[in-house]
Amino acid sequence: MNKKLLFSFLAFLGVVSVKAQRNELGVRLGMSNLVGDIGRTNYILQKPLDLDRMSDWGFPFYGGLLYRFNFNPHQTVRLDLGYNQVQFSDKAAKEEYRVNRNSYGKNNVYEASLMFEYNLFPVNNEQVSMVSPYIFGGIGALVFDAPKANLVNDFRRDADGVAQAPLNEQDFKSTAEYTLGKKVTMHIPFGVGLKYKFNHNWAIFAEATFRYTLTDQLDHSRLLSKDLTSSFNADILDPSTGGSLLQSGNYYAVSKEREQELLNKRNIGDERSKDWMNTVSLGLTYSFGRPPCYCD
Repeated sequence: MNKKLLFSFLAFLGVVSVKAQRNELGVRLGMSNLVGDIGRTNYILQKPLDLDRMSDWGFPFYGGLLYRFNFNPHQTVRLDLGYNQVQFSDKAAKEEYRVNRNSYGKNNVYEASLMFEYNLFPVNNEQVSMVSPYIFGGIGALVFDAPKANLVNDFRRDADGVAQAPLNEQDFKSTAEYTLGKKVTMHIPFGVGLKYKFNHNWAIFAEATFRYTLTDQLDHSRLLSKDLTSSFNADILDPSTGGSLLQSGNYYAVSKEREQELLNKRNIGDERSKDWMNTVSLGLTYSFGRPPCYCD
């Protein structure tokens, strides 16, 4: 008897679970663009830059996967995983000061977002087909390439490459070497879309996504002080410390001044103004996990 009751209870849970589920899995493809301190400032549909310079400027691309859990015909929770490549070039900007500056680059940005979606019409109901506009918003994380630098401090060299003792505290070279490193930041995604369901289980949709990020580094316009290091050539040593002469006394003080000069010269724009990354995309989803209706 107990086994029958247990089996009946598990079967009941299975039926309820099936009836309670409404899942969608799909893909999105589109174009992403950046609004920051470098390049153009229109929020969507930025035309791709010269394809001949794709190695420098990249290509505005978005590709991703999404999962929707539909609580009812109107309300949905959604998880997005995506890859963006964004490009930025001052040559394409409208502002003359940006064109004259001529900074450019690209960034590879990975994202994960959790969002709430609301359909204006019951597009997730039992009908064969339907169209509905929708709005969405949520929170997410981005992994992106951020600039790093090492300031290489070295002695003057003679024709044979032999280090020369400095004549004064300014008499040495400092050269910046740049690299990229991965960073993580939060973002706030929101937007609007249009969804068309057909053949019960399939849906296509188009949407515009806007992402307000909590960083000013997507366009590589800002080098943070914590991402700037210094190295010192040790061909000539300080006898009192056993380390590089350039890492002691007034030489070291000058190297720190040069670090600050590099930050002041390299950084562009207002650090309080954060970057936006936006996407226009098309997608296709398939519904599974239960009959495509919320009826009994």
